[in-house]
Amino acid sequence: MEHYPNVRSPSNRTRNLSHTSPLEVSLQAALDAVGDPIRRRIVRELAGVPDWARACGTFNHLPVAKSTLSHHFAVLRNVGLLEQRDEGTRRLNRLRREEFDGRFPGLLALVLGEAEAVPPEA
Repeated sequence: MEHYPNVRSPSNRTRNLSHTSPLEVSLQAALDAVGDPIRRRIVRELAGVPDWARACGTFNHLPVAKSTLSHHFAVLRNVGLLEQRDEGTRRLNRLRREEFDGRFPGLLALVLGEAEAVPPEA
């Protein structure tokens, strides 16, 4: 067996990264995923940038713990709305707009069209 010093085997993190096709997702699961305000915010922020331009670490401004944020990304990935890839130490994201819209026409447009909730003035 040859030894390649500059080639690393996939990490456990990469090996555990799976992507679900939107075709395998129920409407209820999709609605549950986009029903959470933090997940809708992640989706809207990703929609505003080119594919693969935002790493998970750039969402640290959201008011949740890092572990909770990881959970939100996993939920979005598991309903086929998000694709992720590792690049060095960063995990980059892209919305799977076309695939998701093919399965749930109009749902993503509703999420993207939602205005950010503005707290009422006292």
